Amino acid sequence: MATALLALGACTTQNNEEKSEVKIDNGQAAIENIMTRTSIRQFKAQPVEQDKVDILLKAAMAAPSALNLQPWHFIVINDKETIALLSGKQPTSAPLMIAVCGDTDKTMLPDGSTKLPDFWVEDVSAATENLLLAAHALGLGAVWTGVYPAMDRTAEVANVLNCPQNIVPLAVVRVGYPDESPEPKNKFKEENISYNKFGAKQK
Repeated sequence: MATALLALGACTTQNNEEKSEVKIDNGQAAIENIMTRTSIRQFKAQPVEQDKVDILLKAAMAAPSALNLQPWHFIVINDKETIALLSGKQPTSAPLMIAVCGDTDKTMLPDGSTKLPDFWVEDVSAATENLLLAAHALGLGAVWTGVYPAMDRTAEVANVLNCPQNIVPLAVVRVGYPDESPEPKNKFKEENISYNKFGAKQK
């Protein structure tokens, strides 16, 4: 998977369209990456290399978004003092944080014809999940710490990061090399599945 993600950095232009060259030899590897990802909260002091940070950001920005508006902004934090301020009552050994934010100025088409003020939450959530999966594939650990819609927390994080009004922190992802090995949880539950109508079982 790491080889496949590294290919995100290589793009070619064909028919005037940029296309990412991502090759995965075995689709099972992608499924395994999803099924084995788990939240990591203890990290080694080893810093995360910039080339891996770049891959995380490219993977995040490969997420789908409504009308392809891509209403996100990413703030990479590797300053220890800022990390401490953002950690609050939950100190962390993570050497890196990435604040995944929504840009509400990007919720409208360029001609102003369509405005989707709330869909940025879904779009930025998809980007956050991509980032988590990419981290796992690269041998890193990560944990999603929620910010929005807890407005006190949103205001606090925005203040620390000097965010303008249109940049809304949705989550702060703590990233680093894992210093723990928790077992992935089996979250599959039959009772959470319906077919065709709510409550109906598969025939």
